[in-house]
Amino acid sequence: MEQSKKMVRLAAEALQDKKGEDVKVIDIHEVSVLADYFIIASGMNPNQVQAMADNVEEILGKAGYECKQIEGYDSANWILMDYKDIIVHIFCREDRLFYDLERIWRDGKTIVDIENL
Repeated sequence: MEQSKKMVRLAAEALQDKKGEDVKVIDIHEVSVLADYFIIASGMNPNQVQAMADNVEEILGKAGYECKQIEGYDSANWILMDYKDIIVHIFCREDRLFYDLERIWRDGKTIVDIENL
């Protein structure tokens, strides 16, 4: 779990470095076996969404974490990055509102202070 927390902090910083909007972390380890954490962020357009995904992959890669799977990169409406213990969701604004993962995963615990995770 400690490793998951480190990954969350690095990924959240990478998203914020590329001006990701409304970065949220949801602790889902008690409600799902999919992962320990979801990270959800928005970008204003497909280019920004792709830049955010590229930065997450670069930062986590340098730290020794390999992405198992990336979905949606070409369309860049919703990019899903599976790092096994954490799953990063990067949306264009409208798609984030439409899919509303925060509502779907409301049984998870939203982390307010990422730095002190």
